[in-house]
Amino acid sequence: MIPINKPQIDEAEVQAVLEVMHKGPLTNALGAGPKVLEFEKTFAEFAGTKHAVAVNTGTAALHAAVMAVGVRRDDEVILPSFTFVATAEAVALSGGKPVFVDIDPKTYNLSPEAVEKAITKKTKAILPVDLYGFSADMKPLREIADKHGLGLVEDAAQAHGATYAGKPAGAFADVACWSLYASKNMMAGEGGVITTNNDKLDEILRMIRTHGEKTKYASEMLGNNYRMIELQAAIGTVQLTKLPLFVAKRRRNAEQLTKILQTNPKLTLPYETPDSQHSWYLYTVRLIQGTEDARNKLLNSLKAKGIGAEAYYINPVNTMPFYRNNYGAQALPETEKAAKQVFSLPIHPEVTEEEIKFIGETTLTLL
Repeated sequence: MIPINKPQIDEAEVQAVLEVMHKGPLTNALGAGPKVLEFEKTFAEFAGTKHAVAVNTGTAALHAAVMAVGVRRDDEVILPSFTFVATAEAVALSGGKPVFVDIDPKTYNLSPEAVEKAITKKTKAILPVDLYGFSADMKPLREIADKHGLGLVEDAAQAHGATYAGKPAGAFADVACWSLYASKNMMAGEGGVITTNNDKLDEILRMIRTHGEKTKYASEMLGNNYRMIELQAAIGTVQLTKLPLFVAKRRRNAEQLTKILQTNPKLTLPYETPDSQHSWYLYTVRLIQGTEDARNKLLNSLKAKGIGAEAYYINPVNTMPFYRNNYGAQALPETEKAAKQVFSLPIHPEVTEEEIKFIGETTLTLL
Protein backbone atom coordinates (compact mmCIF):
# COMPACT_ATOMS: atom_id res chain seq x y z
CA MET A 1 0.00 0.00 0.00
CA ILE A 2 1.26 3.46 -0.92
CA PRO A 3 0.33 5.45 2.22
CA ILE A 4 -1.29 8.88 2.02
CA ASN A 5 1.54 10.27 4.14
CA LYS A 6 4.66 8.95 5.80
CA PRO A 7 7.12 10.50 8.28
CA GLN A 8 10.49 11.20 6.67
CA ILE A 9 13.15 10.34 9.24
CA ASP A 10 16.71 9.00 9.14
CA GLU A 11 19.77 8.75 11.32
CA ALA A 12 19.93 12.53 11.85
CA GLU A 13 16.73 12.52 13.91
CA VAL A 14 17.86 9.41 15.79
CA GLN A 15 21.14 11.06 16.76
CA ALA A 16 19.37 14.27 17.81
CA VAL A 17 17.15 12.27 20.15
CA LEU A 18 20.07 10.29 21.54
CA GLU A 19 21.96 13.49 22.28
CA VAL A 20 19.08 14.70 24.44
CA MET A 21 18.73 11.30 26.11
CA HIS A 22 22.44 11.18 26.94
CA LYS A 23 23.04 14.79 27.91
CA GLY A 24 19.63 16.16 28.96
CA PRO A 25 17.71 18.06 30.02
CA LEU A 26 14.53 16.28 28.95
CA THR A 27 12.31 19.30 29.62
CA ASN A 28 12.21 22.69 31.29
CA ALA A 29 9.68 23.93 33.86
CA LEU A 30 8.92 27.05 31.79
CA GLY A 31 9.12 25.26 28.44
CA ALA A 32 12.38 26.99 27.55
CA GLY A 33 15.01 24.26 27.40
CA PRO A 34 18.04 24.71 25.13
CA LYS A 35 16.66 22.57 22.29
CA VAL A 36 13.29 24.33 22.46
CA LEU A 37 14.97 27.74 22.33
CA GLU A 38 17.05 26.64 19.33
CA PHE A 39 13.97 25.31 17.56
CA GLU A 40 11.97 28.47 18.26
CA LYS A 41 14.75 30.64 16.83
CA THR A 42 15.05 28.64 13.61
CA PHE A 43 11.28 28.33 13.16
CA ALA A 44 10.80 32.08 13.57
CA GLU A 45 13.42 32.60 10.86
CA PHE A 46 11.62 30.12 8.60
CA ALA A 47 8.24 31.80 9.19
CA GLY A 48 9.65 35.31 8.82
CA THR A 49 8.36 36.40 12.24
CA LYS A 50 9.87 37.95 15.37
CA HIS A 51 8.63 35.16 17.63
CA ALA A 52 7.91 31.44 17.62
CA VAL A 53 6.47 29.74 20.70
CA ALA A 54 6.85 25.96 20.78
CA VAL A 55 4.10 23.85 22.37
CA ASN A 56 3.31 20.16 22.67
CA THR A 57 0.58 19.81 19.99
CA GLY A 58 -1.02 21.74 17.17
CA THR A 59 -4.27 21.77 19.15
CA ALA A 60 -2.45 23.39 22.08
CA ALA A 61 -1.15 26.02 19.65
CA LEU A 62 -4.69 26.82 18.51
CA HIS A 63 -6.13 26.94 22.02
CA ALA A 64 -3.33 29.15 23.33
CA ALA A 65 -3.63 31.49 20.34
CA VAL A 66 -7.39 31.86 20.69
CA MET A 67 -6.95 32.62 24.39
CA ALA A 68 -4.13 35.08 23.68
CA VAL A 69 -6.22 37.25 21.32
CA GLY A 70 -8.76 37.63 24.09
CA VAL A 71 -11.54 35.18 23.32
CA ARG A 72 -13.61 34.63 26.46
CA ARG A 73 -16.98 33.15 27.37
CA ASP A 74 -19.68 33.80 24.77
CA ASP A 75 -17.36 35.65 22.38
CA GLU A 76 -17.93 34.61 18.78
CA VAL A 77 -15.19 33.33 16.51
CA ILE A 78 -15.83 32.94 12.78
CA LEU A 79 -14.29 29.85 11.19
CA PRO A 80 -14.88 27.19 8.55
CA SER A 81 -16.63 23.92 9.28
CA PHE A 82 -14.63 22.16 6.57
CA THR A 83 -11.59 21.46 8.73
CA PHE A 84 -10.23 19.16 11.40
CA VAL A 85 -12.22 19.45 14.62
CA ALA A 86 -9.30 20.98 16.57
CA THR A 87 -9.94 24.35 14.90
CA ALA A 88 -13.39 24.60 16.48
CA GLU A 89 -12.29 22.78 19.61
CA ALA A 90 -9.88 25.60 20.46
CA VAL A 91 -12.74 28.10 20.40
CA ALA A 92 -15.03 25.93 22.53
CA LEU A 93 -12.27 25.25 25.08
CA SER A 94 -11.78 29.00 25.44
CA GLY A 95 -15.46 29.45 26.25
CA GLY A 96 -16.15 31.09 22.91
CA LYS A 97 -18.84 30.27 20.38
CA PRO A 98 -17.76 28.85 17.02
CA VAL A 99 -19.65 30.56 14.21
CA PHE A 100 -19.32 28.37 11.12
CA VAL A 101 -19.45 29.98 7.69
CA ASP A 102 -19.10 28.60 4.19
CA ILE A 103 -16.02 28.10 2.04
CA ASP A 104 -14.84 29.23 -1.36
CA PRO A 105 -15.61 26.15 -3.50
CA LYS A 106 -12.41 26.59 -5.51
CA THR A 107 -9.91 26.80 -2.63
CA TYR A 108 -11.93 25.01 0.11
CA ASN A 109 -10.90 27.85 2.42
CA LEU A 110 -12.90 30.39 4.38
CA SER A 111 -14.92 32.74 2.16
CA PRO A 112 -14.15 36.40 3.04
CA GLU A 113 -17.61 37.40 1.80
CA ALA A 114 -19.24 34.88 4.14
CA VAL A 115 -17.10 36.15 7.02
CA GLU A 116 -18.19 39.75 6.49
CA LYS A 117 -21.85 38.74 6.60
CA ALA A 118 -21.42 36.76 9.83
CA ILE A 119 -19.91 39.54 11.96
CA THR A 120 -21.96 40.68 14.98
CA LYS A 121 -21.32 42.77 18.08
CA LYS A 122 -20.13 39.58 19.80
CA THR A 123 -17.52 38.68 17.19
CA LYS A 124 -14.03 38.64 18.71
CA ALA A 125 -11.87 36.87 16.14
CA ILE A 126 -11.61 35.22 12.72
CA LEU A 127 -9.97 31.81 12.42
CA PRO A 128 -9.17 30.83 8.80
CA VAL A 129 -7.57 27.49 7.89
CA ASP A 130 -4.93 26.84 5.22
CA LEU A 131 -6.68 23.66 4.17
CA TYR A 132 -4.62 20.91 2.56
CA GLY A 133 -1.64 23.32 2.62
CA PHE A 134 -3.10 26.12 0.45
CA SER A 135 -3.24 29.50 2.18
CA ALA A 136 -6.56 31.12 2.95
CA ASP A 137 -7.12 34.46 1.20
CA MET A 138 -5.54 36.46 4.00
CA LYS A 139 -5.46 40.02 2.59
CA PRO A 140 -9.24 40.54 2.59
CA LEU A 141 -9.50 38.71 5.92
CA ARG A 142 -6.85 41.06 7.34
CA GLU A 143 -8.85 44.04 6.07
CA ILE A 144 -12.05 42.71 7.66
CA ALA A 145 -10.31 42.05 10.97
CA ASP A 146 -8.79 45.54 11.04
CA LYS A 147 -12.07 47.19 10.06
CA HIS A 148 -13.94 45.57 12.94
CA GLY A 149 -11.14 45.38 15.50
CA LEU A 150 -10.97 41.58 15.50
CA GLY A 151 -8.19 39.12 16.22
CA LEU A 152 -6.95 37.11 13.24
CA VAL A 153 -5.67 33.63 14.11
CA GLU A 154 -4.46 31.52 11.17
CA ASP A 155 -4.62 27.74 11.38
CA ALA A 156 -1.48 26.97 9.38
CA ALA A 157 -1.26 23.39 10.68
CA GLN A 158 -0.89 22.03 7.14
CA ALA A 159 0.95 24.93 5.51
CA HIS A 160 4.67 24.33 6.13
CA GLY A 161 6.27 25.60 2.94
CA ALA A 162 3.22 27.43 1.59
CA THR A 163 3.47 31.09 0.63
CA TYR A 164 0.90 33.86 0.16
CA ALA A 165 1.63 37.21 -1.51
CA GLY A 166 5.31 36.31 -1.55
CA LYS A 167 5.48 35.68 2.18
CA PRO A 168 5.35 32.50 4.27
CA ALA A 169 1.91 31.34 5.38
CA GLY A 170 0.90 33.10 8.59
CA ALA A 171 2.46 36.46 7.73
CA PHE A 172 -0.83 38.38 7.62
CA ALA A 173 -2.27 36.97 10.86
CA ASP A 174 -1.88 38.24 14.41
CA VAL A 175 -0.84 34.72 15.29
CA ALA A 176 -0.40 31.58 13.18
CA CYS A 177 -0.59 28.03 14.49
CA TRP A 178 1.41 25.12 13.11
CA SER A 179 1.21 21.38 13.77
CA LEU A 180 4.16 19.00 14.02
CA TYR A 181 2.06 15.84 13.99
CA ALA A 182 3.72 12.83 12.40
CA SER A 183 1.92 13.16 9.04
CA LYS A 184 2.80 16.81 8.43
CA ASN A 185 5.35 18.15 5.92
CA MET A 186 7.75 18.39 8.86
CA MET A 187 7.10 16.73 12.19
CA ALA A 188 8.23 16.05 15.73
CA GLY A 189 5.97 13.06 16.34
CA GLU A 190 3.65 15.47 18.10
CA GLY A 191 4.11 19.17 18.67
CA GLY A 192 3.03 22.63 17.64
CA VAL A 193 4.33 26.16 17.13
CA ILE A 194 2.73 29.60 17.35
CA THR A 195 4.29 32.45 15.36
CA THR A 196 3.67 36.17 15.82
CA ASN A 197 5.26 39.59 15.34
CA ASN A 198 3.44 41.00 18.36
CA ASP A 199 5.63 41.27 21.47
CA LYS A 200 2.67 41.36 23.87
CA LEU A 201 1.06 38.27 22.34
CA ASP A 202 4.39 36.46 22.53
CA GLU A 203 4.59 37.23 26.26
CA ILE A 204 1.02 36.04 26.84
CA LEU A 205 1.53 32.86 24.82
CA ARG A 206 4.61 31.92 26.82
CA MET A 207 2.62 32.29 30.03
CA ILE A 208 -0.33 30.32 28.71
CA ARG A 209 1.87 27.37 27.75
CA THR A 210 3.18 26.99 31.32
CA HIS A 211 0.35 27.50 33.81
CA GLY A 212 0.26 31.28 33.40
CA GLU A 213 3.77 31.68 34.81
CA LYS A 214 6.64 34.00 33.93
CA THR A 215 8.64 32.56 36.81
CA LYS A 216 8.17 29.24 38.58
CA TYR A 217 5.32 29.01 41.08
CA ALA A 218 4.05 32.52 40.33
CA SER A 219 1.02 32.17 38.06
CA GLU A 220 -0.20 35.51 36.67
CA MET A 221 -3.05 34.31 34.45
CA LEU A 222 -5.00 31.21 33.47
CA GLY A 223 -2.76 28.84 31.56
CA ASN A 224 -2.14 25.20 30.87
CA ASN A 225 0.68 22.69 30.53
CA TYR A 226 1.45 23.08 26.83
CA ARG A 227 5.23 22.80 27.04
CA MET A 228 7.22 21.20 24.24
CA ILE A 229 9.76 18.70 25.54
CA GLU A 230 13.38 18.71 24.42
CA LEU A 231 13.01 15.47 22.44
CA GLN A 232 10.32 17.01 20.25
CA ALA A 233 12.39 20.14 19.70
CA ALA A 234 15.46 18.11 18.73
CA ILE A 235 13.49 16.25 16.07
CA GLY A 236 11.78 19.43 14.88
CA THR A 237 15.08 21.26 14.43
CA VAL A 238 16.44 18.50 12.19
CA GLN A 239 13.19 18.28 10.22
CA LEU A 240 13.17 22.02 9.60
CA THR A 241 16.51 21.77 7.77
CA LYS A 242 14.98 19.14 5.50
CA LEU A 243 11.68 20.90 4.87
CA PRO A 244 12.67 22.68 1.62
CA LEU A 245 13.63 19.36 0.03
CA PHE A 246 10.46 17.69 1.34
CA VAL A 247 8.28 20.42 -0.18
CA ALA A 248 10.20 20.34 -3.47
CA LYS A 249 9.59 16.60 -3.78
CA ARG A 250 5.91 17.03 -2.97
CA ARG A 251 5.61 19.77 -5.61
CA ARG A 252 7.38 17.59 -8.19
CA ASN A 253 4.96 14.73 -7.48
CA ALA A 254 1.96 17.07 -7.54
CA GLU A 255 2.95 18.50 -10.90
CA GLN A 256 3.50 15.05 -12.37
CA LEU A 257 0.16 13.80 -11.06
CA THR A 258 -1.64 16.87 -12.42
CA LYS A 259 -0.22 16.23 -15.91
CA ILE A 260 -1.76 12.76 -15.83
CA LEU A 261 -5.13 13.59 -14.28
CA GLN A 262 -5.86 16.83 -16.15
CA THR A 263 -6.94 14.82 -19.19
CA ASN A 264 -10.14 13.78 -17.41
CA PRO A 265 -12.97 16.38 -17.30
CA LYS A 266 -14.65 14.59 -14.39
CA LEU A 267 -12.04 15.94 -11.95
CA THR A 268 -11.23 19.31 -10.45
CA LEU A 269 -7.54 19.35 -9.52
CA PRO A 270 -5.64 21.38 -6.92
CA TYR A 271 -3.61 24.30 -8.17
CA GLU A 272 -1.34 27.17 -7.18
CA THR A 273 -0.78 30.68 -8.52
CA PRO A 274 2.24 32.99 -8.67
CA ASP A 275 0.92 34.67 -5.49
CA SER A 276 -0.14 31.50 -3.63
CA GLN A 277 2.23 28.56 -3.50
CA HIS A 278 0.93 25.28 -2.11
CA SER A 279 2.71 23.29 0.60
CA TRP A 280 1.26 20.17 -1.04
CA TYR A 281 0.48 18.59 2.31
CA LEU A 282 -2.42 16.83 0.61
CA TYR A 283 -3.14 16.52 -3.10
CA THR A 284 -6.91 16.84 -3.04
CA VAL A 285 -9.06 16.08 -6.06
CA ARG A 286 -12.76 16.76 -6.53
CA LEU A 287 -15.13 14.44 -8.37
CA ILE A 288 -17.21 16.94 -10.33
CA GLN A 289 -20.93 16.20 -10.15
CA GLY A 290 -20.04 13.11 -8.18
CA THR A 291 -22.12 11.71 -5.36
CA GLU A 292 -20.80 10.65 -1.98
CA ASP A 293 -21.41 7.02 -2.90
CA ALA A 294 -19.47 7.40 -6.16
CA ARG A 295 -16.56 9.02 -4.33
CA ASN A 296 -16.50 6.32 -1.66
CA LYS A 297 -16.68 3.56 -4.29
CA LEU A 298 -13.69 5.11 -6.05
CA LEU A 299 -11.75 5.29 -2.77
CA ASN A 300 -12.40 1.63 -2.03
CA SER A 301 -11.28 0.66 -5.53
CA LEU A 302 -8.08 2.69 -5.22
CA LYS A 303 -7.27 1.06 -1.89
CA ALA A 304 -7.90 -2.36 -3.39
CA LYS A 305 -5.22 -1.48 -5.96
CA GLY A 306 -2.73 -0.56 -3.22
CA ILE A 307 -3.19 3.23 -3.26
CA GLY A 308 -3.83 4.77 0.15
CA ALA A 309 -6.30 7.40 -1.01
CA GLU A 310 -8.35 9.10 1.70
CA ALA A 311 -11.28 11.51 2.01
CA TYR A 312 -10.68 14.17 4.64
CA TYR A 313 -13.31 16.15 6.53
CA ILE A 314 -16.25 14.13 5.24
CA ASN A 315 -18.15 15.16 8.38
CA PRO A 316 -18.08 18.98 8.60
CA VAL A 317 -17.60 20.10 12.20
CA ASN A 318 -20.98 21.85 12.40
CA THR A 319 -22.67 18.48 11.78
CA MET A 320 -20.85 16.71 14.63
CA PRO A 321 -23.09 16.05 17.67
CA PHE A 322 -21.35 18.31 20.21
CA TYR A 323 -21.22 21.30 17.87
CA ARG A 324 -24.67 20.77 16.38
CA ASN A 325 -26.27 20.37 19.81
CA ASN A 326 -24.49 23.29 21.46
CA TYR A 327 -24.23 25.85 18.69
CA GLY A 328 -27.13 25.00 16.40
CA ALA A 329 -27.36 23.73 12.84
CA GLN A 330 -26.22 25.84 9.91
CA ALA A 331 -26.77 25.41 6.19
CA LEU A 332 -23.35 25.48 4.51
CA PRO A 333 -24.03 24.26 0.96
CA GLU A 334 -20.50 24.59 -0.45
CA THR A 335 -19.04 22.85 2.59
CA GLU A 336 -21.54 20.02 2.41
CA LYS A 337 -21.00 19.54 -1.31
CA ALA A 338 -17.20 19.47 -1.03
CA ALA A 339 -17.32 16.97 1.84
CA LYS A 340 -19.13 14.53 -0.45
CA GLN A 341 -16.86 14.96 -3.49
CA VAL A 342 -13.21 15.42 -2.46
CA PHE A 343 -10.51 12.81 -1.99
CA SER A 344 -6.74 12.94 -1.58
CA LEU A 345 -3.98 10.97 -3.29
CA PRO A 346 -0.44 10.19 -2.03
CA ILE A 347 2.34 12.59 -3.11
CA HIS A 348 4.64 12.52 -0.05
CA PRO A 349 8.43 12.63 -0.64
CA GLU A 350 8.91 8.86 -0.74
CA VAL A 351 6.40 8.37 -3.55
CA THR A 352 8.46 7.61 -6.65
CA GLU A 353 7.93 8.80 -10.20
CA GLU A 354 6.81 5.30 -11.16
CA GLU A 355 4.31 5.23 -8.28
CA ILE A 356 2.90 8.62 -9.27
CA LYS A 357 2.35 7.29 -12.77
CA PHE A 358 0.63 4.22 -11.31
CA ILE A 359 -1.56 6.37 -9.02
CA GLY A 360 -2.58 8.68 -11.84
CA GLU A 361 -3.27 6.03 -14.48
CA THR A 362 -5.11 3.79 -12.00
CA THR A 363 -7.35 6.69 -10.96
CA LEU A 364 -8.19 7.41 -14.60
CA THR A 365 -9.11 3.80 -15.32
CA LEU A 366 -11.48 3.72 -12.33
CA LEU A 367 -13.42 6.86 -13.21
